[in-house]
Amino acid sequence: MKISKKINAYRKIIMRFFTKNIGISKNTSQNVIVDPTEIKKVLICRPNARLGNLLLVTPLIKEVGKYFPNAEIDLFVKGGLMNVILENYPKIGQIIILPKKPFKNLYAYIKVWFTIKHKKYDMVINVDNESSSGRLAVDHSHAEFKFYGDAGNEDESKPDDYEHIAKYPVYNFREFLKSAGVKVSTEAIMPIDLKLNSTEIEKGSKILRGKFENNKKTIALFTYATGEKCYSESWWIDFYELLKSKYERDFNILEILPIENVSKIGFKATSFYSKDIREIGAVIANTAIFIGADSGIMHLASAVHIPVIGLFSISKLKKYEPYGERSMGIDTNANVNKNCYILEIDRILQG
Repeated sequence: MKISKKINAYRKIIMRFFTKNIGISKNTSQNVIVDPTEIKKVLICRPNARLGNLLLVTPLIKEVGKYFPNAEIDLFVKGGLMNVILENYPKIGQIIILPKKPFKNLYAYIKVWFTIKHKKYDMVINVDNESSSGRLAVDHSHAEFKFYGDAGNEDESKPDDYEHIAKYPVYNFREFLKSAGVKVSTEAIMPIDLKLNSTEIEKGSKILRGKFENNKKTIALFTYATGEKCYSESWWIDFYELLKSKYERDFNILEILPIENVSKIGFKATSFYSKDIREIGAVIANTAIFIGADSGIMHLASAVHIPVIGLFSISKLKKYEPYGERSMGIDTNANVNKNCYILEIDRILQG
């Protein structure tokens, strides 16, 4: 592990130790929301820079917009990806960006906390209850309604899908709203959503048509992932050959390349490369199914509402698996026979 990563790991441990009890006694509202239309300014805190983690906030953003139709929503995040993700979202206000390297950008770092401290909010929401910066931001604000991200009542039974990282923030937020006197919904949690518009989808379709001189549907494949989540080249080549033998006659196979521009199948398939997240999403949106390991691009595929098969070997499946559109996660440690994956692909393609 690099020295900088070690320092960052220790920093997180120390920060969590000092912030774990912030707001712990305030997991229910101390005030009552008499009129939800009077909530005009909301801050959602998810100080993280990863594509997947930011996309997974979108169900909560939509939930806030549903209950507070007159609210402008600010976001507190790291990096600039959230600007791209929320491009087509209405009523998004300021995106407050925490520097990835605070000690190298001390002025910008201090300015962020000054902004949160002095900007008037009606409500401030922390997405991840284990986020030190998120808890600090809520505590640091002067909002009337502060939600630290904790579960309302640990003793109550939780929904079957409560563990999912896109869903438990919404479930916890609903419990907080109930404690504030708001009548909440019991509807299923909304999907993650990039909100592509028709122009973007048509552009993706044009790009895809330029890749293949036929009218066959396309299977999208993503063979990369970070760290230990990444499968070996031999694993992917074996799986790719299986896909080809089964589907090459009736389907195109398109490999979506990562920003690193590498291929775990040696560029054997037709491929697509872009650094534009929305363009990548638009191309994937025009395919019949996406198959890939747990990664930000897997969540991007979910966010454009096509069936997704996520392959999991390290991450907790129940926490990160794709959902909606007949999507599913496969534990490849428990299901080592790749022919089983083909059966699931068949089920989706024929569904």
